[in-house]
Amino acid sequence: MLGPVLAAMTAELQRLGNPSSLHTSGRRVRRVVEESREQLAAAVGAGPSEVVFTAGGTEADNLAVKGLFWARSEADPRRRRVLASAVEHHAVRDSVEWLGARAGATLEWLEVDDVGRVRLDAVEAAIRRDPDDVAFVSVMWANNEVGTIQPVAELAELAHRYGIPVHSDAVQAFGQIPVDFAASGVDCLALSGHKIGGPLGVGALVARRGLGLTPVLHGGGQERGVRSGTLDAPAARGFALAAALAEGARGTQAPRLATLRDDAVAAVLGEVPDAVLRGDPDPAGRLPGNAHFTFPGCEGDSLLYLLDARGVECSTGSACQAGVPQPSHVLLAMGVGEEQARGALRFTFGHTSTTADVEALAEAIGPVVRRARRAWLATGARG
Repeated sequence: MLGPVLAAMTAELQRLGNPSSLHTSGRRVRRVVEESREQLAAAVGAGPSEVVFTAGGTEADNLAVKGLFWARSEADPRRRRVLASAVEHHAVRDSVEWLGARAGATLEWLEVDDVGRVRLDAVEAAIRRDPDDVAFVSVMWANNEVGTIQPVAELAELAHRYGIPVHSDAVQAFGQIPVDFAASGVDCLALSGHKIGGPLGVGALVARRGLGLTPVLHGGGQERGVRSGTLDAPAARGFALAAALAEGARGTQAPRLATLRDDAVAAVLGEVPDAVLRGDPDPAGRLPGNAHFTFPGCEGDSLLYLLDARGVECSTGSACQAGVPQPSHVLLAMGVGEEQARGALRFTFGHTSTTADVEALAEAIGPVVRRARRAWLATGARG
């Protein structure tokens, strides 16, 4: 996928023009942007007028969360309660917390079960306490750490019974599992280019026609007036092409990734029997490219660096605030103890992943865990 995307972007980078200008060069670039909008919309099951280009998934989430809250609360001051899952990505989580600290929002984190899935009965109970004071609901399409897929369509149907809009962060899901905006019933969803083989620094908020959103950025009034700023035509072109390629290849790519994932899970558990697979143990209930473990008696950072030295790149899945490693809020919300949560690693597979990567992990994971446990004991971390 990289070759065609890079070629398309390189071609656009060699042409000048502002898509907001009316002269010939501007109109030519505008055509590129609008054709890209159409291509991206088709890939995600939306109408072209529903696609708002942003500078990435984080901006898209901020626009959805803040834009929905401000629009809904301004229309009816009672609507100040925000319902969001306890396992949201920080782009949503931190935006919601900002609204609570700076804009008078009342926050309510929706419970998840032990695999990280939102409980629909808990969502309905939260709504029914006072449907008139809910600004919106936000639940991600699939979790970025443990890979658990959420019941987005069912949640949207539930919320809409009470006239409440739903936002979903689909950054991690798109390209791996079916993401159809219209069919899902959600009111807006966030996408990001780099997660699907596209460029960094570009994303989109897909928002249904008629959805009120107060702008976060102000200026020239581009993108339906909700996202001002000169559009990056090369990035939009690369993003849209990557989206079309990713969706076109999903039918063959997803099963391939699932096989790699399952082989990796078997390899890790074979070498480290007391490792715990987190997220939905049913392969159908998690992203095909995700395998997340906690390793008892280890620090995730130690495991990461030791694996990296052996050529295996992974993630701890934890946030680092003010230089102090913190256990994942996702794992804590799932009921995992703080000490266990510190020993987390996430392995993800994409279009460049091969069986050689799984073999490298299988060879490295046993010695790495043993070394990390020795270090953990030596530092008196037994607690």
